[in-house]
Amino acid sequence: MNNKKNTSQRGKFQRNKSQESRHNNRNRKPDNKQASSSGRSFNGGKKRGFGSKNSRGSKKKRPSFDPSIFINKNPVEQILEVYKPKHTFFDFGFDKNITNRLSKMGLVHPSPIQDQIIPEILLGKDVVGIAETGTGKTAAFLLPLIQKTLQNKNLQTLIMTPTRELAIQIEEELQRLSYGLIGREKLSSTVCVGGAYIRPQINGLRKKNHFIIGTPGRLIDLYEKKHFDTTKVTAVVLDEADRMLDMGFINQIKTLLSNIPKERETLFFSATIDDRTNKLVGDFLRNPTIISVKKKDVTNSIKQDVVYHGPNDKFEKLSSLLNEQQYQRVIIFGSMKHSVEKLSKQLNSSGISSESIHGNKNHQQRQRALNNFKNGKVKVLTATDVAARGIHVNDVSHVINYDLPGTFEDYVHRIGRTGRGDKKGEALTFVSGNK
Repeated sequence: MNNKKNTSQRGKFQRNKSQESRHNNRNRKPDNKQASSSGRSFNGGKKRGFGSKNSRGSKKKRPSFDPSIFINKNPVEQILEVYKPKHTFFDFGFDKNITNRLSKMGLVHPSPIQDQIIPEILLGKDVVGIAETGTGKTAAFLLPLIQKTLQNKNLQTLIMTPTRELAIQIEEELQRLSYGLIGREKLSSTVCVGGAYIRPQINGLRKKNHFIIGTPGRLIDLYEKKHFDTTKVTAVVLDEADRMLDMGFINQIKTLLSNIPKERETLFFSATIDDRTNKLVGDFLRNPTIISVKKKDVTNSIKQDVVYHGPNDKFEKLSSLLNEQQYQRVIIFGSMKHSVEKLSKQLNSSGISSESIHGNKNHQQRQRALNNFKNGKVKVLTATDVAARGIHVNDVSHVINYDLPGTFEDYVHRIGRTGRGDKKGEALTFVSGNK
């Protein structure tokens, strides 16, 4: 399950079959309406969810399906080959400020990916990390990069992410891990993402930065306008590279990497490896060390069930569930922006605190909603699939599919918001009709 090997610059990667079966839909273009068997569509290939109308108003008959695909009431843990970390955080030779901080956070033993990748990064090697979210990969690259920056304050790391939310979360993790560094040891960073005012980002890039975190679109914009000097970058992290390629950022990524000194350290993280990601690795990484960490199957930690509803009692059943004590922190997925917003307002009107995130909200509004959910100020976050990409919130007790997902891949992505790490979670899917 976990392996570690070196490959030539243009060497081919052996795909992980279990990852391929769950993620092969990533390789398809966004407008491809043919779903593969493992990435099958629940509604004829259109990513609008069950019950949504045809975009031109035609009443197309919905395909029948077996609701049992949403049911896994008694998930069974399947223990395969388990990698056991060989180090503690104290074994890596970290600065005492880092180890003290980790101790205060109650962190002693690294996760499997941290245990394997941290030594490689400290040695200055290019690395390919094949890992999903929830494996601890953010700290796996931040901790050694912080350590190296403390040893040489002239280093500058560029971290590219597919979404602004993920960029902000990496910045927050950077601040959390480097908390307590003062004076000459203090690290500086700037976040450069779309959907936010560009002027503060321009001003941020004028100062000395140890870390620059951003999305490819905004970064290329700043580069082309001569606000971002790529010649100072000494290390690059491509986080969730497969998703960046899915979103069409390949040209921006190539332009930025081509204008960064070749004598850099490049760290490449992806949930899957296919021909596109393989070519990117071959073009821009030098004899990388490959580390693959398989996360336990999402269905093994999440209890899944369905909630049947009639034509008029859907919201009533939802609010009844949310008033139960075990529903502590809940993400509810809807298929449309306006329906997600409407549902959030309905919940607030019925006394259930809620925020919403969707494409009609600007960056500040989405970030405020997410922070209120993270901090426990609201119990429920309603979201569309696109807006929820890159959101990582701990201790989500339940995920509710109020509207059915468009594809099986969307379903897996949604329910993966709960049951993270060693925690258990529950996912409910609302289905129209009688049991």
